Amino acid sequence: MKKTFSFSLAFFFLLFISNDINALEHAVKADAAWKAGVARVNITPKGPVWMGGYAFRDHPAEGKLTDLWAKALALEDANGKKAVIVTMDLHTIPKEISDHIRQELSEKLHLSKSQIILNASHTHTGPLFKLQNFSVYKLYKNSVETEKTKRYVRETEAKIINLVVEAFGKMKTVHLYSGNGITRFQVNRHANVESALKGTTELNGPNDYAVPVIKVIDENNKIMAVLFGYACHNTTLDVYKWSGDYAGFAQMELEKEFPGTIALFVQGAGGDQNPLPRGTVSKAEQYGKELAAAVEAVIGEEMKPLNNQLSVTYSEINLPFAKQPPTKEQLIQIINDSSARAYPGYLKQGADHFLHILEKGGSIMSSYQWYPVQVWNVGGQAIFAFGGELTVGYTVELKRIFGQDIFVFGYSNDVMSYIPTAKMLTEGGYETIMSPVFTTPYSPTIENIIIDQAIKEAAKAGVSPALFISSNRNR
Repeated sequence: MKKTFSFSLAFFFLLFISNDINALEHAVKADAAWKAGVARVNITPKGPVWMGGYAFRDHPAEGKLTDLWAKALALEDANGKKAVIVTMDLHTIPKEISDHIRQELSEKLHLSKSQIILNASHTHTGPLFKLQNFSVYKLYKNSVETEKTKRYVRETEAKIINLVVEAFGKMKTVHLYSGNGITRFQVNRHANVESALKGTTELNGPNDYAVPVIKVIDENNKIMAVLFGYACHNTTLDVYKWSGDYAGFAQMELEKEFPGTIALFVQGAGGDQNPLPRGTVSKAEQYGKELAAAVEAVIGEEMKPLNNQLSVTYSEINLPFAKQPPTKEQLIQIINDSSARAYPGYLKQGADHFLHILEKGGSIMSSYQWYPVQVWNVGGQAIFAFGGELTVGYTVELKRIFGQDIFVFGYSNDVMSYIPTAKMLTEGGYETIMSPVFTTPYSPTIENIIIDQAIKEAAKAGVSPALFISSNRNR
């Protein structure tokens, strides 16, 4: 008995010493500073251009509630490895615009795609920024509105490129810290009926209420920047006035609370999450304050210091569709269908657009070949960034594999469609039919394809699965 006790005591003593040494090594690495630069630019349209988001829009914006911003946080580790994350109060960031911005940054700053995250907040009171969405509003038949939107896109692209250059030009010595907070105004809209919520005592899931936060502290111990996120649609408002919705109000609240700080909002896997109840400016302000309070709570606690080593990876993969793209005859049938089971109006408009493409000799894609999967390891903080309107089930699965402290972002680098889970695809519903070819849902295999690629990218970035997770996933 005594021998067993002595062995146990020796074991725990060695474990204590080992942990103490590891903690000391971690502290030494964390004390080695990063370099960071932060900048922002106003991207509020100067004139009444068309708004993105809701399919019911039938005329351009009529003014503004708040300004819209693009913000950049540039990072450089001890080895000179650089990366930048750009957050934008935009409805979306499509591939052709993202590719152009990243190509320009490659030429100007020698940055690869792996070193750049472009994240759209998905505000539904922001400007139309995806030319393919002309089909929703039939703008491809309106040359005046089309040209106004294209001009805004060109101007904003140039602003974002210059913004990143400016951020790298402001580099200074900093320390980075990370943490996760919590707030609960998101509701799973795929699993709950919005109109029935007043009489509901229990909400269906899944959900992810995490508020990821990165704090940037300068050498004077002042907060220079706060990067934070949440997984929820920016759909509190549906007015014809510009605003960043709840995320915009949250950024304003944090910048008021911490003068001189730039607050950057990153949209998470909120493809199936709505802020509910919604519909008024006071609700958007309320949710903004709730989110800001969650961020402040994290900042007020002890946060994890991030060592000054950066690793970044990026790939683009093919996502198969469940069916072949529609023919001319099928599109005409959809457009003319007036039965009770007919497609809704916005999808009929999409069919009209695809018919227009085919009649001009074009083609419709039969899979999506450029889906972006990105992983950053920022000094021990794992960041996963995905394209599309990523649904929350992906975060749930990734956290099951890699632990609850990871950050998961959607709406990054290319927003082409909703990205439903395999389970959602068997259930049907709004998020499952909105693939790049609206008549063709994704194959249920896409969840495994995306998760498996994320695991591969994580390994390249030095992000390991949580110890308690088996390498064999049964999904």
